[in-house]
Amino acid sequence: MKLLLLNGPNLNLLGSREPEIYGAQTLDAIVADLVKLAVAHQIELIHLQSNHEGELIDRIHQSRSEGIRGLIINPGGLTHSSVSLRDAIAAVGIPTVEVHLSNVHARESFRHISYVSGVALGQISGFGAQGYELALEALRHHLDQQ
Repeated sequence: MKLLLLNGPNLNLLGSREPEIYGAQTLDAIVADLVKLAVAHQIELIHLQSNHEGELIDRIHQSRSEGIRGLIINPGGLTHSSVSLRDAIAAVGIPTVEVHLSNVHARESFRHISYVSGVALGQISGFGAQGYELALEALRHHLDQQ
C-alpha cells in the first residue's frame, strides 16, 4: 500500500520555529519515525514538503495515477486559506487525514477555519508529532476496512 504525506509552508522550519507551539522535533525526524511505522505495516510512504501551494496541488493530482491509496496532510497556513488545495483533494477522491501539531482550536480564531477538513476523513490536532502516527493508524484502519 502506498500513502502520500504532504507538509505545507513553514513546516521545514520545525525544530527551530516556535518550539513552544510546534515542538522541538525537526520535520526530518518526524518523517523518519513515520517511515519506520509505515514499514512495520508494509506501507510505502512518499513524502513532500513544500512552501508552494501549486507544488502541493500538483503532487495531489499526480497521486491518483500512481496508485496512492491515502493522503496524510499538514497544510500549515494553507489550511485556513486555500480553496484550491481543498478542491485538489476533493477532485482526486483519495481518503485524506488532516494533521496539525498544535491544537488549532485553542489558538487564534482564524486558525479554527479549515478548508481541508470538509473533504478529509478527519482531523488530528494538538498531539504534536504523535498526530502523524495517529493519522497513519487511522488511515490504515480505514483503508483496511474498504
